[in-house]
Amino acid sequence: MKKTNFAIAIAALLPIAASAQSATDAYRLSGQDGRGTARFMAMGGAFTALGGDLSTLNQNPAGIGVYRGSEIGFTLDINMMNNKSSQIGQPMSMNKTHADVNNFGYVGTFNIDSEIMKTISWGVSYGRSKSFERQYSGYGMGLNSSLSNYIALMTDGIDPYRMMFYDNQSQLPAGLNLSTPYNPYQNSDINWLSILGFSGGVINPVVEVSADNQGNPVSYLTDMYNGLFQHPQQGLQGDPSQGTGEFTVRERGYVDEYSINIGGNLSNMIYWGLGLGITDLNYEQETYYSESIQSANVPAGSSPIDGIREGNCDWELNNARKTTGTGVNLKLGLIFKPINEFRLGFAVHTPTWYNLTTSYYGNILYGDEYGTQLNESTDDAYYDWKMKSPWKLMFGAAGVIGGRAIISADYEYDAYGNMTTSDSYGDLDYVNQDIKDYFKAANTIRLGAEFRVTPQFSVRAGYAYTSTNVKAEAADGAIEVVTAGTNPAYTLDNDVNSISFGLGYRFSGFYADAAFVHRNTSSKYHAFSNFKDYNGEWISSPTAKMDFNSNQLVFTVGYKF
Repeated sequence: MKKTNFAIAIAALLPIAASAQSATDAYRLSGQDGRGTARFMAMGGAFTALGGDLSTLNQNPAGIGVYRGSEIGFTLDINMMNNKSSQIGQPMSMNKTHADVNNFGYVGTFNIDSEIMKTISWGVSYGRSKSFERQYSGYGMGLNSSLSNYIALMTDGIDPYRMMFYDNQSQLPAGLNLSTPYNPYQNSDINWLSILGFSGGVINPVVEVSADNQGNPVSYLTDMYNGLFQHPQQGLQGDPSQGTGEFTVRERGYVDEYSINIGGNLSNMIYWGLGLGITDLNYEQETYYSESIQSANVPAGSSPIDGIREGNCDWELNNARKTTGTGVNLKLGLIFKPINEFRLGFAVHTPTWYNLTTSYYGNILYGDEYGTQLNESTDDAYYDWKMKSPWKLMFGAAGVIGGRAIISADYEYDAYGNMTTSDSYGDLDYVNQDIKDYFKAANTIRLGAEFRVTPQFSVRAGYAYTSTNVKAEAADGAIEVVTAGTNPAYTLDNDVNSISFGLGYRFSGFYADAAFVHRNTSSKYHAFSNFKDYNGEWISSPTAKMDFNSNQLVFTVGYKF
């Protein structure tokens, strides 16, 4: 197969492809779920101008200044999730129920004998701001190409002998100057996915034949590679390849935030608050992707020098990834109450500055009709890095009607395009540029209402909408989306909608609240990025539409004194 100079362009991407973190990692780890107390969630989280709830310690810290007394409370969340794949040959549906402690906290209020400063309040709280729990699968994705072809493109230009393992100098081919023992995972800067694909038999170097001094044919390996999928335009003998793919993704973990807040009441008109947030992040992901290909470019033997032949094969790529770390952020808020019936709120959140550690490994299992069986794994990878999450702005307005009803509305701006990553050597400029290319700001609107039926009993409702933070070019596959490590798959989310209802009961300082929240978002799973083949044609990767639905039951109990 003759290859063009497009390989030069692919080689230029190798430093990006070989990086240990990517824009999609920052995207996956950022964001929040809008969790809090049952009252907060029943009213759609529209509390920027309201305050007086433990959840506001994580949202608008000025809400602590609204308190006239002290409070302690605890919230439990039961999340019933349903995830469906579609737009593929065999759709799948998966259900999972998961319980979290959403929130618990304490606020203490001190009355001050001053005409200006009426009260000073302080509070501490724990809140689960994000849960990563979800699992989804899909089968029967039609293949226009293969992940192996994508790996072959990124590997072009790399000497195949540099991706082999050597115990001593006697094993080195003539002219190859390497220190031994040589492990390409540890002793080279080659993309680990390229090494794994080469060792696992899913990419094979093009073999060319020349004559020696005596005119005898001699085979040698080039630094160009074949993937398993055979395209008609390649001019190879035999039938074009065809096949199907399947996938499973399992995610778990959380982002917890511990908040320390202080705030006050100025003349019963201005409420202020400052908050320090300390976050704990734990994310784990296991992915499985497989292809079954007919008329594939399978290895012709046990050695790469044997070339390729046509045959049927099945192969799978398994990945495990874990990221842990801590972060810190600051929050500032104000609530202005010109009259008792109306309030305006404002809050700003700095980015959360994270120190993170990621570990991962990949594995390939390969088998074909000729009996070739391969089982290859990478070394274990560990690296430290830093991430700056989006900064946020919030505005809110709330009104009290007849002393019995509350209506509130919020707007939130999250600057996802301004996330940044770095390591011990400085900013990762290529990753940060990808963040700007793939992602944009998200806009959230929250609406809430509460009606006090009796002095003790209240009913509530809410709605929240968050626009996607993914640019259309990345979502539609019009640009290449680069990932890190040995997992080229990624899932990008669309808009999020939620609707909620709730009840509340108060008696002698005690309270009990309940809420039901239905949340829906659709996403698109990409097995790997779309890419341009050697003839310049844009090749689409296998994809599946995902519908994520959750029904949450939230319960809060507490005491005000």
